[in-house]
Formats: sequence, structure tokens, C-alpha cells
Amino acid sequence: MFQSKLFYKTEKKAPRDADAASHALLIRAGFIDQLAAGVYSFLPLGLLVLKKIEKIIREEIIEIGGQEILMPVLAPKENWEKTGRWKSFEELFKLKGQNNKEYALNPTHEEVISPLAKKIVLSYKNLPLYLFQIQTKFRNELRVKSGLLRTREFLMKDLYSFHSSEKDLDKYYEIVSKTYNRIFERCGVKALKVLALGGSFSKYSHEFQVETPAGEDFIFICKKCKTAFNKELGLKKCPECSHSSFDNKKAVEVGNIFKLGTKYSLPFDLKFKDKDHKEKPVIMGCYGIGLPRLMAAVVEVNNDDKGIVWPKEISPFDIHLISIDKNKEAEKLYDDLQNKGFNVLYDDREDVSAGEKFAESDLIGISTRFVISEKTLKNNSVEIKDRRKDKLCLTKFSHIFQTI
Repeated sequence: MFQSKLFYKTEKKAPRDADAASHALLIRAGFIDQLAAGVYSFLPLGLLVLKKIEKIIREEIIEIGGQEILMPVLAPKENWEKTGRWKSFEELFKLKGQNNKEYALNPTHEEVISPLAKKIVLSYKNLPLYLFQIQTKFRNELRVKSGLLRTREFLMKDLYSFHSSEKDLDKYYEIVSKTYNRIFERCGVKALKVLALGGSFSKYSHEFQVETPAGEDFIFICKKCKTAFNKELGLKKCPECSHSSFDNKKAVEVGNIFKLGTKYSLPFDLKFKDKDHKEKPVIMGCYGIGLPRLMAAVVEVNNDDKGIVWPKEISPFDIHLISIDKNKEAEKLYDDLQNKGFNVLYDDREDVSAGEKFAESDLIGISTRFVISEKTLKNNSVEIKDRRKDKLCLTKFSHIFQTI
């Protein structure tokens, strides 16, 4: 991609309402644009990162048996009335269509997945079953804040599991938990598994929290056994070891997992016949990850005073190639890198100073930077820099593909 053609614009100053590092940096670096409170457009740089996060999640969920589907954003009022959430779900967007028929813009998809599964799950032979989607959600949040950390419209991976027994649900729940750890590690963050309220589903659920000053959640970590739990539990003693001394941290939730039990199978009469031909309710679990929120959390913990520092696997481009005084060698290297399968952003602009190019490169934060200038050409070399380090490496053209 030629940077002179890239649809983006960088800013020297953060927006006035930017109360989180990720909000300021993603706007300033030209990754996102705010349309309204809690509503954002993803520009090419931002969408590239989002798609890479999506790819990681898809790979990991398919690895544990997930089958991908795509469900509607709109759901009829009747489905939400069956679960009692038409009135109780405060953040639900409601709208009327033709003939005054009422709909919900889905903030979650239990009211869609359960009646869908009912059409196919008839026997114990159909279980267990794992279905997931990556779909836009809507929540009519009273107060949006911190850029992508709390929005009204967002992309979410939701996985639903269907089981014939609690034991089978428990087993898969732990498999998903380990998979979540891999997802977050690949995206460049360390997420703590935190005990949280289970609502009307179970005694506890689990959240995956990334420590950051921009987080709106408070988590406590037991100093003895290191169990982490959300402040909402209100515990005076650790639920695991009864210790009463804790570390207090601010964090942002990037994922959650719930044992739903029969909460959403019973309202839709989602049942199966066991080996003895007896009808039993299907037992469910659900597992969510908010992709834009995860993207923001990555930036919260991967930045410096110059800009974003993208982890290699989700960097918008593999390489940022900068040409100081446009030259044939830079153009040839760009073509060679592309032909070798590298995704390259080539700063081919002739009306921008070297200092401005380097400052923008640091702000955008692509994981690896190549610089070709008169100085490097004298040594028949390229200057290579890892965005995470200050150290520069001068590499001969003939050795480039052995280095990266």
C-alpha cells in the first residue's frame, strides 16, 4: 500500500473528550473516526487490525470445535418477551417497522440462537454442539466513554455451546477458558481470569480483565492464592482460600464466559431425547469477546510517549517502508517484499520531511520499520527497527530476507 494513497489523517493533539490512552492514540493515528457518542468508523488502518484480531479468534474457536454462523441483527419482540428481557434489559434498542411490528437490535443473541438450535437439535446424538458468530451488537448505553472501551455499536464474537449434561458443560467451559488465554496472548495482552457474578444463570461467571488505569472495573487479587474477583462480588474473604488481604487493580473486561444452564433453552422448549428416549432440556454455555474493546485494550498496554506499539501478529502492516528521497531501490524492495508475501505500507511521499515521516511511523506503530536513505544506500543496506525497541540494525540488501 502506498502511503500517499492511504485513506487516513494523523492529528498532533488528542480529542478533548479522550479520557483513555487508546482513545487518543487511535484517533490521532487515523485508525478510527467518531460519528457520534459511542459510534465509530474504522478507517483502513483500524480495520486491518480488527480483521487480524477476528482471524485469531476465528482460528482458535474453530480449533475447539466451533462452527461459524451469522445471525440477524434484528429480532422480533416476541422472542425477547419469551425470556422476559423485553422489559428487563435496560440497554435494549427497540424500534418499530411496518404495521407497527416491534423489533430489538440484538445486544446479545440468546433469543435467536435457542429457537434456531431447536430446529436441528433433536437427540443426544446432536450434542454437544458449538456455534459461534462474529456480529455487530447494539447496546443503548446510558453513558459511553473511553473511545472503543464502551460504545453503543460494536463487533462481538459470541460462542454458544449446547450440552446434554452439566458435566459436559463444565468440561467445555474449561477448554474455552484456556482458548481465551491463547487468544489474548496472541493479541499481545495478558488477561486475568476473574470471578464475577453469574446473574440468574449460576453462582459465578468469569471475566477476562486487562489491567489498565482506563478500566472501569475494579478487581481484587488475593495476596495468598492469587484468585482474582470483581469488586461487584463484595467479598470480605477470598472464595478460594478465605484469606482477607487483597491487591486492588483497575481493569477493562475483554471477554466473559457464562454457564447458562437451562435459562434460555426452557423458554423456547429446546429439548433433546436421551438414550432412553426421555426428553430433557438442553444445557447451554455462552462465551463472548468484544473485538473493538480488545483492540483498545491492546493499545492501552502497548504504547509509549511516541505512539502505538502494535504486537507483531495484529500490526496493521507487517512492515513500514520509509523512503527518504524517493529512490528506485525503495521501490524495488517494496515489490520484492510484496512478492514474498509481506504486507507493506510504503511511505512514498515526496513532500513530507524525514522527521515527519518518522514521527508518523512511531504514532501509527507498525511493528517493523525499514528505512532507505542516501546514508543506507552508501552501505548497500536498509535500516531496520523493531517498534518495541530503540535499537537500529543496518542490514545488507542481500540479507534482508534472512533477517525478517
